[in-house]
Amino acid sequence: MSHPPRPRQLDSPLLPKLFKLVGRAQVAVYRRTGGRIGGTWRIGAGFRKPVPTLLLEHRGRTTNRQYIVPLLYLVHGEDIVVVASQGGLPKHPQWYRNLCVHPDTHIQIGSERRAVRAVVADVARRAELWPLLVDLYADFATYQSWTEREIPVVILEPRAES
Repeated sequence: MSHPPRPRQLDSPLLPKLFKLVGRAQVAVYRRTGGRIGGTWRIGAGFRKPVPTLLLEHRGRTTNRQYIVPLLYLVHGEDIVVVASQGGLPKHPQWYRNLCVHPDTHIQIGSERRAVRAVVADVARRAELWPLLVDLYADFATYQSWTEREIPVVILEPRAES
């Protein structure tokens, strides 16, 4: 399968700022409506095949501040699976780097908030999950073709509140 060429706009310093601005707006709307608005991604491959969206809380690894980002997700048994694609940019997203330091966190799906522990998928688990993720949102394969880094897959396992 051939992928479209990597857009030059991906190298714009404005793109991360735009991601952050759009993400904040989506979080506000999602929270206000319990996910009725903003709970489905309909851009790119999601236009024809909408993808469910959750809110992920993460604590800054150096600031200790609380952040929230919207992410596409896959339900896999009791686990929720997310992808640190950042649209194929060369660096891992902040939320991923933060979860590596502070893996115990919360997600919100619809109006339900859940306690989870983030575990980065090892090689075997990633190989099992990647085709399911690409089936969920075909653009993940395109994003992987645009970057030299291996895009991490993160499994959000249920945990008891502490």
